[in-house]
Amino acid sequence: MQSYWMLMTDRDTVVERREVARPAPGPGQVLVRMRAAALNRGEFLLGHGLHGAPGTWKAIGGEGAGEVVALGDGVTSPRLGDRVMGRCAGAFAEYAVMEAAEAMAMPPSLAFEDAAAIPLTFLVAYDMLVLQGRLAAGEWLLVNGVSSGVGVASLQLGKVLGARVIGTSGTPEKLRALAPLGLDIALHTRQADFAGAVLAATGGHGADLIVNAVGGSVFAENLRALAFEGRLATVGYVDGVVHADIDLETVHARRLTIFGVSNKLRSKAQRASAVPRFVAEIVPHVAAGTLRPVIDRVVDFGELATAKTLMESGAHVGKIVLRMPSAH
Repeated sequence: MQSYWMLMTDRDTVVERREVARPAPGPGQVLVRMRAAALNRGEFLLGHGLHGAPGTWKAIGGEGAGEVVALGDGVTSPRLGDRVMGRCAGAFAEYAVMEAAEAMAMPPSLAFEDAAAIPLTFLVAYDMLVLQGRLAAGEWLLVNGVSSGVGVASLQLGKVLGARVIGTSGTPEKLRALAPLGLDIALHTRQADFAGAVLAATGGHGADLIVNAVGGSVFAENLRALAFEGRLATVGYVDGVVHADIDLETVHARRLTIFGVSNKLRSKAQRASAVPRFVAEIVPHVAAGTLRPVIDRVVDFGELATAKTLMESGAHVGKIVLRMPSAH
């Protein structure tokens, strides 16, 4: 089968397409004939630690959708032939192994390309906004880098939860494109200069929850923009800044909560623990069409290098999806 691998060095990432053996599912796993897989910027960023030590080749792709073609020992659900979506390693391939506990049934109305763009970003958004962020209806949500895949998912999920959403982006065209999704306040900036505008927009209240998908360059500004008992989620650092000053007096006086969102150190059981609630609470919105991933474009399997370049340029809004070769 065809599969994409990537080598990460100290300065760059190199992608290579290989012909490799089809994997076999182990206990508690299923083999999926991949139909589509979505790109995620963190996978290609130097310093994110997703590929181990520099100089190591690794099969890439973190989420996708397809049909179950083989079951590992002990698997009773999903069944052979089921259309599923989920997080999985090595998703940029004709076949990939998925943990059965991570495999979610696709709503019948959903295309594979749409389904592939849901598992990682929306589960991350669910973790930030619901499980850890405790976002309530009527609260203010601020999303740094709102046009990214996770940013758009956070905006959409925030609106479903009844929040009022403020988003920052360095490109006014991207902010205008998100207006139909319910973005309440659009702040055109790439700088750490938005706290005043957030406080003004919220009548001095501040943001109850902030999603920081940018990194350390906006960390201090986010603290200044938080409301009393506000929560700050860190989900990425595309700016490459991994250290930031913390105003302990502000954290102390305002009773702030700071948390990270990553699956890097979690066990399989921990990663899968949120899936049943996500299926019960969020997938029905997907099935009803009230939540649908924003896809910037779909590219053919052979064009991953082009898609990677587009993602690294930051010119997209929402997700970029890779369409797999025809079955054979």
